[in-house]
Amino acid sequence: MATSMAAAIAATMPERQAAQTAAPTAAVVHEAIPASMAKLMDVEAEIPLTTVELDGLVVMKIMKHSQESSNANGLLVGIDLDGTLNVTNSFAMPNLTDDDDKSGKAAANARYQVAMLRQLNEVQGDDSVVGFYQSCTLGGFLRQSLIEQQALHQERLRHGGVVVVHDISGATRGVASFRAFRLSEAFRKAHKTKKFDTASLISNQLTFSAIMEEFPVTVHNTSLLSTFLSNLSLPTQPNSLSPSAFPSAPIEPSFLPLDLNPSTHIERLVDAADAVKAEESNLAYHARQHARERARAETKRTEEDAQRTNQGLPPLTDEEFARMFRLPPEPSRLESMLLLGQLDSHAKSAAVASSAEMVKMYLARPEALKGLA
Repeated sequence: MATSMAAAIAATMPERQAAQTAAPTAAVVHEAIPASMAKLMDVEAEIPLTTVELDGLVVMKIMKHSQESSNANGLLVGIDLDGTLNVTNSFAMPNLTDDDDKSGKAAANARYQVAMLRQLNEVQGDDSVVGFYQSCTLGGFLRQSLIEQQALHQERLRHGGVVVVHDISGATRGVASFRAFRLSEAFRKAHKTKKFDTASLISNQLTFSAIMEEFPVTVHNTSLLSTFLSNLSLPTQPNSLSPSAFPSAPIEPSFLPLDLNPSTHIERLVDAADAVKAEESNLAYHARQHARERARAETKRTEEDAQRTNQGLPPLTDEEFARMFRLPPEPSRLESMLLLGQLDSHAKSAAVASSAEMVKMYLARPEALKGLA
């Protein structure tokens, strides 16, 4: 039976189209979270983080990027489950030159980040940013740029996100050094007020060791990769045990490299100590300037109070004094704290390296004494 003209016109009316499109939309029902995962899925971000778990692929990508660039930086993506932050993937951020303006750098990084997250979403990968990684040398990672980036992440990300620090110097010795940090609550309180003077440091009990709080880091590999690595580590059995099956060349002896030259650690320690000394000199100069200006203002206040008393007026209040005599603010001690943290990290790194070299020296001592005998 053919459709009448009136029915065809009625079907094209906006009310009819809205009713037809609204019907299937109302039937959409979101799938509920399974009961087995309900306790693990922290929808409201109420379960605090206790550990950080890095995927083996993430570890290899960070190490590769750190070998290519001494100042490697990138974003971490993953998900948090039952107090464990699972970092499943990462990608490097572009290393722009210093010639580019600051606004241009920020815009380029934002476009690159959005493009990478969109591509991860298209391949059904985790696209939730959970922090960033940063490479360093000899443990010195406390810098102003890292602090500002982590402070921004802790304001916008779930659980605040973390920063994973990779020490390149440890990787050269065959030790994959990965540490996870985030800003402490005491430091965040001082950072929100942008005040790092003496009174603020005392009230918040801030030192260089209280800027960051550390999380334990574990490395997770898939079952397929673990099986592959275990097969690689198994020794191969020779098909024949005849003498002709073995090479005729003698086995070269293997010795531990007796690298006893601590010049790199000493240079970093001296540079860090010089930077701390220079910053302390600047703080002392500003402190003298502040004390001189305050003494001058107090003298003027005394004279002003004497004149007001002669005129029968009350003395100046603290608010009136602050409005009339604007004292220069006390200099920030944040940079001094960061430099002290750098010095402490370099000292600990030198202690670890020197302990290993001392063991080598004691191992080589009997052979040296035997050669002198």
